[in-house]
Amino acid sequence: MQHNTDMYFSFFMFGSNFSIEDDTFLDQAMVHIRRLVEMGYTGFEFHPGREDTTAYAFSTYEAELNAYKAFRTRMDEEGFAHIKVATNVGATTQYDPSSADPAVRHAGIEYLKSRVDITAALGGQIMMGPMVIPYGGFVFKAPNGEAVWSDDLQDELAVRYKTAQQSFIELGQYASSKGVKLAIEPISHWETPGPNKLAQLIAFLDGIDDPTIGVVLDSAQETLDGDGPEVFAQQINYIADQGRLHYAQASPPDRGDLVTCWLPWEEIFTPILSRFNGPIAVEIFNAVGAFDQGLRLTRRKFWIPEVDQPNQYPDAYQVAKQAFDFTQSKLANIRKKLNLNQCK
Repeated sequence: MQHNTDMYFSFFMFGSNFSIEDDTFLDQAMVHIRRLVEMGYTGFEFHPGREDTTAYAFSTYEAELNAYKAFRTRMDEEGFAHIKVATNVGATTQYDPSSADPAVRHAGIEYLKSRVDITAALGGQIMMGPMVIPYGGFVFKAPNGEAVWSDDLQDELAVRYKTAQQSFIELGQYASSKGVKLAIEPISHWETPGPNKLAQLIAFLDGIDDPTIGVVLDSAQETLDGDGPEVFAQQINYIADQGRLHYAQASPPDRGDLVTCWLPWEEIFTPILSRFNGPIAVEIFNAVGAFDQGLRLTRRKFWIPEVDQPNQYPDAYQVAKQAFDFTQSKLANIRKKLNLNQCK
């Protein structure tokens, strides 16, 4: 009998951050959770990325952490104790574990440790995202601000990867003590300087023994910057053999509707499902202002029921439900083929 894949939904549909300091946002988040669970989703990705939250909303980091604990308690009390949470976290230029500046590097390690704490407080076992090099942190030469590209960029990143490896040895030990795995995401060259390719991330991970530090595979990023299906299948086997395949995302290259995107489902998910039984998240970025600069979203927003004025275009819940049904169908067909192959 074919079973459904454990499927999470990214809160990037509703905004760029999980605004734990905003009671109105949290009330609406519970509405979203209830509606999405009714569709069949079994978990959620939250982005506790507001590294400046403590400075303007909480007097101490402990107060921020307690706010996340309180929201997890609220989820449990409202009937969602069985619902799982993963977090999506990125490094920033002020909190950078790859920085040559010891103070900035230390701040980056401590910031990522704080997000591990939050992940654990939410009951999560996976913290994923672009954690090695700051998201969108392209390299510029001082003092004229000329951008660094191509060979010069890769040479610069090679130095920063070596620095970050030492940071992640410490971070892996800390995350393991909290029962959390770190799943690093290779992100397209359109969005960030590196690592862009899974091959680059594998080379980075080869310098770290601890399998707590692993990989999240995003179908959008792999379609845009991957090395093709044959190499991808080999890469999946390589990281799975090391116990580093921690998480996966079904995400469209245009960051919109999964049902109408150009995505090589079988080439991406056959290797993944042959080695991975964990959750797969639907990640759709809504056309909200916070994503304008980084993602250049030109399409219309999927309007959010009870938040936006209704219009004739698809709403966020419609898109989420269609994505759930469509993705489950695609993954079920792939699982069926894998089972048939195993029987031969």
